[in-house]
Amino acid sequence: MIPSTEPATVLVTGGAGFIGSHTCVELLARDYEVVVVDDHSNSSPGAIDQVQKLAGRPLTFYRADLRDRAALDAVFEAHPIDAVIHFAAKKAVGESMRIPLDYFDINIGGTTSLLRSMHAHGVHQLVFSSSCSIYGSSAKVPLAEDDPAAPTNPYARSKWICEQLLADACARYPELAVIALRYFNPVGAHPSGKLGEDPLGLPNNVMPYLMQVAVGRLPELPVFGNDYPTPDGTCVRDYIHVTDVADGHRLAVEHLADEPGLRVFNLGTGTGVSVLELVKAFGEACGRPIPYRIEGRRPGDVARLIADSTRVEREWGWHTTQDLAAMCGDAWRFQKLNPHGYGNLSSSEEL
Repeated sequence: MIPSTEPATVLVTGGAGFIGSHTCVELLARDYEVVVVDDHSNSSPGAIDQVQKLAGRPLTFYRADLRDRAALDAVFEAHPIDAVIHFAAKKAVGESMRIPLDYFDINIGGTTSLLRSMHAHGVHQLVFSSSCSIYGSSAKVPLAEDDPAAPTNPYARSKWICEQLLADACARYPELAVIALRYFNPVGAHPSGKLGEDPLGLPNNVMPYLMQVAVGRLPELPVFGNDYPTPDGTCVRDYIHVTDVADGHRLAVEHLADEPGLRVFNLGTGTGVSVLELVKAFGEACGRPIPYRIEGRRPGDVARLIADSTRVEREWGWHTTQDLAAMCGDAWRFQKLNPHGYGNLSSSEEL
């Protein structure tokens, strides 16, 4: 843990989002003080309320865009921030193909703005939410951290550029310690069913789309492509429970002080699951078959992404604890208990 005589204070950008909110629960459970900055562009204020109820402790919340330096500086001035976990970003492959400049502006611009504020306020420890999409369409599986980057879409490219600029910042500022976590495909929900994935508008990712089909909000799941070089022709991904991802971020915070510079770790199960296998597993979890239709390939998608997480297990002892049945079961529990998502739950500007 970060050396301190008081509970360490962690700033979580994008802390109202899917992975961010679960990470906040994990941090609060470990007695960290948590400050969240989120602009709610793809998250609900209700998630913050649920985080605090589950943790039984408050956090401090600010609604702000990371590119607003004045607002961000005010947060650093108001709190003794020890470390930052940076989730805030746009994250959908298909959407990034349609609006690439937005992805570059928000993902890269938000990261550089955050680094500037951290530097100005003497904060030198950062966990960066990266992505397995950086590896692109490599024929090699599983993928290790030293395998070459080959991003195939603007989302992946924005994450790769952020990793490069973080490496450059570490070279210039030797006191800076950054851990980039390249996690694969987070799904699932908090086992209580009170916290889960609730995107605004039409879901861009397969699991929340499945959830909304299962609860009757959407008629059927579009499956993009059934002619990939995979066993059933659909894309294969390494799905990982969101609580395992949250645990990985908490561990990363505790290992930031190990050494300066940029370090990169994969988080994944090492097991590939096709889209149709996921559809079947979710149908078993909710007790009914999920209707789907086959469409053409989606630009920017790749056939297979499977993690080699040997490095993080060797160095930190991290490994996944939840299987595909738990991922689907927990996701269905959240959607069944919250058929319309977080609904009208709301959070004050600062709690």
